[in-house]
Amino acid sequence: MIGLADEEKPQRSALLVLGCPQVPVQTSIALYLIHRLRQAGITPVVAGNRSAITLLVVADPKRHYLGEALDLDRAIDQITEKKRDFDLCFVFIHNDAGVSYAATMGVISRARLYALIYGEHYDELVASIEFPCQNIAAKAVHNPMPLKKILDEVAPWAA
Repeated sequence: MIGLADEEKPQRSALLVLGCPQVPVQTSIALYLIHRLRQAGITPVVAGNRSAITLLVVADPKRHYLGEALDLDRAIDQITEKKRDFDLCFVFIHNDAGVSYAATMGVISRARLYALIYGEHYDELVASIEFPCQNIAAKAVHNPMPLKKILDEVAPWAA
């Protein structure tokens, strides 16, 4: 079979859209997902508000996992203006605003969309999603393991 050598294959990329870091599991799951994506040869880019990005920078000060991080509005502008896009998009959802961001990403980006839904009322948020995406959902607030387990079962980095 004729194909591109590994070094000639286009690098896959993933956008992680972080919401307000009100729910503690967001930071640890984001770092875990970044790690898994990098292991799979996928370049992760994180977009979020200042608080969400700062938590990641403080948790990973030497940037062993965290690479590029940018303001969420800037990321949306770049995608809308067709200056940039991604192969995968993971939207972290713990409230209605997260659902809105996921819907927006589903419209403006060509990326395969994953909704990571967590928090005390995750089931209500899952029910409110009326657009195409793959839901990865668990009742995870302080303990990231239920969401990590489902994320590992889905293994979106292998798709």
